[in-house]
Amino acid sequence: MSKPIPDKAEVALEYPDKLYIGTFERSARFDAHLDQTGISLRLDRPGDAESRRSIRMHLHYGLFAEILDDLAKTVSAMPPDDTAHREALRDGAKALFHALRAIPAHARAMDRRARHDRARAGETDIFGMSPDEAVALLHVME
Repeated sequence: MSKPIPDKAEVALEYPDKLYIGTFERSARFDAHLDQTGISLRLDRPGDAESRRSIRMHLHYGLFAEILDDLAKTVSAMPPDDTAHREALRDGAKALFHALRAIPAHARAMDRRARHDRARAGETDIFGMSPDEAVALLHVME
């Protein structure tokens, strides 16, 4: 289900002989969801044939995880006093973290066994995440 874009998105698609640029603002809508293989994102700007725009992206989980990791490494580029954007990003990362932590009932037993095996192997386990995942998430949430 799509909902209004709360801020702004700019998209540029470059080909060797063409450049397409689109802006999606508050009058536009978006939809983001997970499917079996990754992240789906759709941005729609309504209007007549000349102004109507739509973009769809699908990122597999591995790529999206790398993107999150890279974002965590570059958080220091945000102005320290930009608390509104920092809080929005932190809240979004926290919501994703908690949603990923919520393991379906049928998978809980398997997850407990896997965590037990990792603990026996000497791996640190913070809510089922690897040490690198926990550090990356903490950087995003800072």
